Amino acid sequence: MVQVGTMVWLASELMFFGGLFAMYFTLRSTSPALWAENTQLLNVPLAAVNTVILVLSSVTAQFGVLAAERLQPRRTGGPFAFAKWGMVEWFILTFIMGAVFVSVQAYEYATLVSHGISIASSAYGSAFYITTGFHALHVTGGLVAFLLIIGRAYLARRFGHHEATSAIVVSYYWHFVDVVWIALFFIVYFLK
Repeated sequence: MVQVGTMVWLASELMFFGGLFAMYFTLRSTSPALWAENTQLLNVPLAAVNTVILVLSSVTAQFGVLAAERLQPRRTGGPFAFAKWGMVEWFILTFIMGAVFVSVQAYEYATLVSHGISIASSAYGSAFYITTGFHALHVTGGLVAFLLIIGRAYLARRFGHHEATSAIVVSYYWHFVDVVWIALFFIVYFLK
């Protein structure tokens, strides 16, 4: 039941981001010269590396889910025996990668602000910061969820199906956030 509820909630989130995409395209169509001028300031290689980090974090999250489905909360081997890692280790790695993604986003925002592009400076600034900013907030929410799941795994007397289901649901959300970013990345950084 929790998984179905999560899917319904993610469908509503999809509609939310659909509205943001519509706003972005509408503002872009009314100011093509502004977009051409400001997109030159974007650091595409940095954003591409950041995208790879976020996509790989989805892979590590899925490895954590596989461990949770085996009801293995923590590693059973050495720290570098990745095949024996449990959900906690995979989710910690996912958390680190997600935190790197948000940090790079913050760096990119600071760089753009130093070039005079702020949320109030133009339609481009508004569209860029609102779309990518709401995504960054969703990533941050996912990071908090990972911390809660990791903490719950440590507090549980016995790691069971209830804890595994919680891990699976958080991974659904994380995969959703990744897919949304892939769409945003291509729209913001490559679509001409």
